[in-house]
Amino acid sequence: MHKFKDLKVWQKSRVLSKEIYFLTNSFPKEELYGNTSQIRRCVVSIPSNIAEGAGKNSNPEFNRFLDIANGSASELETLLILSNDIGLLSNNDLTMLVSQLTEIQKMRYSLKNAVLNTKI
Repeated sequence: MHKFKDLKVWQKSRVLSKEIYFLTNSFPKEELYGNTSQIRRCVVSIPSNIAEGAGKNSNPEFNRFLDIANGSASELETLLILSNDIGLLSNNDLTMLVSQLTEIQKMRYSLKNAVLNTKI
């Protein structure tokens, strides 16, 4: 079992979640049950799956949850790009968020490799 709160990737994905929550507050109210809701579910899924995987008793299970977190990150990036395409998200905000997301994905990849090479 890993201490998820000590994982930098969990910490950074939590910060990203907070930033996205604040940014999506400016989305139109008619998007609340569309883009806003879907984006928020995706971003929260990243640290949630990292934490859930860290709480499992085996590295293969942890890796499975790291893969789920990665899928959520890819979905999130798509939704952010689409939000930019339709004018809900500025180019500057998109660039900043995708940069943070890319860093998180790289960290998740490194963690996955470390977990694969460790026996517990």
